[in-house]
Order: sequence, then C-alpha cells, then structure tokens
Amino acid sequence: MNTKPGLALFDFDGTITTHDTLFEFIRFSKGSSAFYTGFLFLSPMLVLFKAGIISNSQAKQYVLSYFFKGMDVHTFNQWCKDFAKQCIPQLIRSKALDEIRQHQANGYKVVIVSASPENWVKPWADSLSVECIATRMEVIAGKITGKFQGMNCHGEEKVERIRAYLNTNDFSPIYTYGDTSGDRPMLALGNHAHYKPFRK
Repeated sequence: MNTKPGLALFDFDGTITTHDTLFEFIRFSKGSSAFYTGFLFLSPMLVLFKAGIISNSQAKQYVLSYFFKGMDVHTFNQWCKDFAKQCIPQLIRSKALDEIRQHQANGYKVVIVSASPENWVKPWADSLSVECIATRMEVIAGKITGKFQGMNCHGEEKVERIRAYLNTNDFSPIYTYGDTSGDRPMLALGNHAHYKPFRK
C-alpha cells in the first residue's frame, strides 16, 4: 500500500497561462508604447537569441535590464503584486486551474516551477495556496539590476532547484506538466508526465 503523498509539478508560462507573463508584465508596468519601443531597440538581441547565439538566460537578462535596471525593489514588487492580482487570473487556462485544484483535493503537494521571476509568480501561487520555485532577481542596494540571483530556473536548472527544495523520493505518484523543451528535464521526473496538456 502506497503511503507516500502525491506531488504535482507545473511549469507556469504557456502551460498554466495562455501567454508569456514576462511580456505581459512589461506591457502592464511600462505601457504599450514603451513596450513596443523597447522591443524595437532590443530586436538585434532577439535575432541573436532566435539564431541560438545567445541563451534564453542571456536574452531574458537583457530584456529585464533594459526595462527595470535601477528600479527600487519595493516599487518593482508592488507592480508585480498588482500584476499577479489584476492580470494573471485573465491569462490562466481553466483546465490547468481545474487540474491544480483536483490535485489539492487529493492532498498532493502542488509546486509551480517557473523560469519567470518569483516576484510575480509567487503572489499568484500564494493566492491558490500552492508552492513556488522560480527565477530570483538580483537586488543590490535596494535596486533591481535586471540580472538573476543564481541561475535562470529553466531546463536542467528546474530539476536542480526542485531537488534542492524537496526529495522526490518522498512522493508517489509524481505528476509533471510542461510545454517547451526547457521543461523536458522536469517532465522526466514524473511517472505521469504531461506535455501541452491543457491546449485541447
């Protein structure tokens, strides 16, 4: 008889949400005009990313530095909380939310594992009473630098962060959910792995 609790690990952007929340957060906090102007300026960097010359992590830090470098962390975090409350609920896939609630009803530990900054992912996760592992933003002298504290929570780093957070051997079954190649290492942790499950 299995006496271990179940575990459900969910990617956030594209799996639970319909859109990438980084772009939506920039639009929310900076406005559409600054959003489009910024990405026009950043377009050469985005070409390098698409060509595989710079990594996902490097590209994200370029974007975050352009829009938020030097911002007071308290102001940044308030924007993140407002975004989590006002905008994220509109981006959530209803089937994903139903799946989370079903796992909670079954007594499973539910953890969101995201490459997006925890500054806005965690407030939303907290609102559902689920746990969160996400990319951490670097703060120096109370200011956002635009860089990461540690590694981008993407690819193999998701697995490293999960294993630092909990012992997967303590759980059975393990459900995993993702939608990109960057989620495949995490998906492999599950004995019930689901790739793009909520898009039908």
